[in-house]
Amino acid sequence: MKLPGKQIAEALQVNLKQEVQILKKKGIPLKLVDILIGEADDQISFVKIKEKMAQKLGVEFEFVHLIKTPSFENFANILKGYSVDPKVTGIIVQQPLPFQLQTDSLYNFIPLSKEIEGHKLKTTFCAPLGLAILTALKYVFKGSVVSADLFVDLSKDTDFFKKNLRSKKVVIIGRGMTGGLPIGETFKKLKLDFLSVASQTFEPHAYYKDADIIITAVGKKIITSDMLKPGAVLLNVGLRREDEKLRGDYEEDEVKDVSSLYSSTPGGIGPIDVVYLFKNLLDASKLQNYQKFH
Repeated sequence: MKLPGKQIAEALQVNLKQEVQILKKKGIPLKLVDILIGEADDQISFVKIKEKMAQKLGVEFEFVHLIKTPSFENFANILKGYSVDPKVTGIIVQQPLPFQLQTDSLYNFIPLSKEIEGHKLKTTFCAPLGLAILTALKYVFKGSVVSADLFVDLSKDTDFFKKNLRSKKVVIIGRGMTGGLPIGETFKKLKLDFLSVASQTFEPHAYYKDADIIITAVGKKIITSDMLKPGAVLLNVGLRREDEKLRGDYEEDEVKDVSSLYSSTPGGIGPIDVVYLFKNLLDASKLQNYQKFH
C-alpha cells in the first residue's frame, strides 16, 4: 500500500488555515523568509513548494535568492537583518550550503524563536521532517485513515508512539542534517528505540532484513525487495535524479508487493514535512507575540 502523503498533508492543512485566521485577527504577523544560495533546479523547486503552501495558508513569504556565494560575514549580516525584523517570524536556510558556508555557527545569527527547522541545540521546535515521519507511522497505527487527527502533538502522543513502537525494530538509514539526523533526533526526544545505519556500518543488510520499519535518507538506491522483511513499513526521504525524474532510495515497483506500506517519491513524506514547517512558523509567531496571543 502506498502512503497517501498528499492527502494526509491536505487534511492537516485544515487545522493550519483555521489557526492562521485566529492569529491574523489578533494582529500577529506571519512571515517566512527562505534563503537560497545558488541556482540548483531542485532547490528552487523546493522553495516554490513552500511559497505555494504559504499562499494557500495566507502567510507572507519572502524568497531571498543569492546567485553568487557571499562571504561568511556578509551572509551573517543578512541573517542578522532578518532576525531583528519584527515582521519576520521564521527564517530558513536551504541546505546544502556552499562548502565555505557549511558551519553550524551560522545558526547563531538566527534567534531560537525564529529558527523553525530545529537545527539549534536548545531549540523549542521539533524537526518538521521528524514529525512528518511520526505522522506516517500514526497513519499506520491508527488503521490507515486520513484525517486531521493525524496531526502529531508530542505532549499528547508520546505514550502512543512508545506503546506502538515498543515491539518494533526501526532502522534509520543515513545521518545527514537534512535527513537521518533530524529524524533520529526526533526519535531520541521521544525516547524511542531505533538503529542508525550509515555508510560505515558493517553488513547493514542484516539489519534491514530484521526491521519492521525502515526509514531511508541517503539519496541513492540502497534498498531492493530481497533486503526486506515481508510486511515491513518503508518510508523514504532521500532524493536522487534518474532519467530526469526524482526518485527515492528504492524503486517503488520493486518493493510494493513485499512491504505493507511504502512512501512514494515525490509526494510521500515531503508534503507532510512542509505542513509541519508552517506549523512551527505559527508556533514561532505565537512565541514572539506572546502578549497579543494571551
